[in-house]
Amino acid sequence: MKITFCGAAQTTTGSQHLIEVNGSRILLDCGLYQGRRDDSKDRNRSFFFDPASVDAVVLSHAHIDHSGNLPNLTSNGFTGNIYSTFATRDLCQIMLTDSARIQGQDTKWLNKRRAKRGEPEIEPIYTEKQAEECIRQFVNIGYDRAIPIANGVTLTFIDAGHILGSAQVILDIEEDGKKKRLLFSGDVGRGNNELLRDPVDATDVDYLIMESTYGNREHELPTQANHLLRDILLEALKKKGKVIIPAFAVERTQQLIYVLHELTESGEIPEVPIFVDSPLAVNATEIFRIHPECFNEEVYDFLFDKRNPFGFESLSMVRKVTESKKLNEVHEPCIIISASGMCEAGRILHHLRNNIEDKRNTILFVGYCAQNTLGWKIRNKWERVPILGDDFKVLADVEILDSFSGHADKSELIDYFNRMGGTKERVFLVHGEPAQSEVLRDTLQADHDGKVEVAVWRSTVEI
Repeated sequence: MKITFCGAAQTTTGSQHLIEVNGSRILLDCGLYQGRRDDSKDRNRSFFFDPASVDAVVLSHAHIDHSGNLPNLTSNGFTGNIYSTFATRDLCQIMLTDSARIQGQDTKWLNKRRAKRGEPEIEPIYTEKQAEECIRQFVNIGYDRAIPIANGVTLTFIDAGHILGSAQVILDIEEDGKKKRLLFSGDVGRGNNELLRDPVDATDVDYLIMESTYGNREHELPTQANHLLRDILLEALKKKGKVIIPAFAVERTQQLIYVLHELTESGEIPEVPIFVDSPLAVNATEIFRIHPECFNEEVYDFLFDKRNPFGFESLSMVRKVTESKKLNEVHEPCIIISASGMCEAGRILHHLRNNIEDKRNTILFVGYCAQNTLGWKIRNKWERVPILGDDFKVLADVEILDSFSGHADKSELIDYFNRMGGTKERVFLVHGEPAQSEVLRDTLQADHDGKVEVAVWRSTVEI
C-alpha cells in the first residue's frame, strides 16, 4: 500500500491524501488550498495525479478545505463514488455551490480591477453547474456502517465531533493475505461541544493519518466558556459600534447562534439586533435541524421538545445582497456574523472594508485562521491589511476567543491518540504548520513504540 500526501501536509488547508492498494486508488478528501492568492490558484487548479485514475473518494467532512475541490476533480475526469455521511452530503450540496458562486463573484470583482490595469481576465476554478453535477456522485453512509468500496478495502465512518456529519475514516484493508486497519482522523473535535457528540475512540489501528493543527498549542479556554463571550460583547457594545464576527458558515455560526440565544434569553447580554449575513450559513442552519443523529444529548432533547435552538426574536437571517448592503446603514449597536471565518471570501470582506477603520467597532475572531490569510493578518494586528484590492488601517478593536475552536489542542490530541487502540506502527501527521506538527511528533514519539513522522507534501510512503 502506498500513501501520497497531495495536500494539507506541512500546511493546514487543501486536504488530499491518495491511497494506492490492490490496484485501486482511493482519495481521502479533496479540499481547496487557502493561502496566498497566486499559490492557491496554482495548487487548486492542478492535481498531483490524474483525476480519471482515481477509483473512489472518501470525504471526512464538508469544510471547504476538505471538500472544496471536488467539483474540479469530477469535471476533470473522476467518475467514481464520493463516500460521505448523510449530513456531510447535505452540507456539501450547499457549500460547494456557494463556493462556486463566491468564486464567480470575486473573479468578476477582480477582473474589473485587472481590466483597468490592462491585465488578462481570470476564470473561477469551477462553476455552480459543475458543483451541482459533482453532488450526483455522492454515496451516503451512516456512522458505524461498514461497506466495501474497493478490492480488499472496507470503509467505516465513526464520529469525529468536529462539525455536523464529520467523520473519522476507517479503512480495513486486506492485501497480500494480510489484514491491516488504517485510520484517517479527519479533523478531530475537542469534545464537550455545545452541539455535537464527542469524538468516538477508534480500535485496532495499525496505520494512522492524523491532523496536527494545534500540535504545539493549548487553547487558552475550555469549550463552553460562554461567560467570556458575554464579557467581550458587553464591552464592545458599550462603544455603540458593531461587533463583526468572521465565522465559518457551518458549525461555528450555529454554535454562536445557540450561545447567543442562551445569553439573550437569560438577560446576560442586552437584546441587540443580531444578523447572520451569509446565505450559506442560513441554509446550513436549516440542515442542522434535520440531522439529530449528530447532536449531543442536550441539543437532541431540545429539538424533540419541539423548540428551535437556532432561532430567537432578535436574530435575523440575511439572504439577499440588498439586505446585506443595508447593514452598512445600521448605526445602532449590533452583532454581524458573516462568512468566511478566515476572511478570504464572501460578504465578510465587504463588512470589513466598511467597518475596520472605525474605532467604535470590534472584530471578534472565534476560530482558526491559516497563515497569510486576511483573518490571520488581522488577528496578528497588522497596521494595514489588503481587502479586495485596497489597503485599510486596522483601527477597530480585535478580540480573539478560541473556546469555539472546533480543533482539538495539543493535550486533547494527545488524549485522542492515547485513547486509540491498536499498535499504531506508522503515524503520519498532516493538517498542520511545521512548527505545530513537529512538536506533536516529538511529544507522541517520546511515549510511543511505533514510528511517528510529519507527512511531506507530494511525498509517497509505502507501508
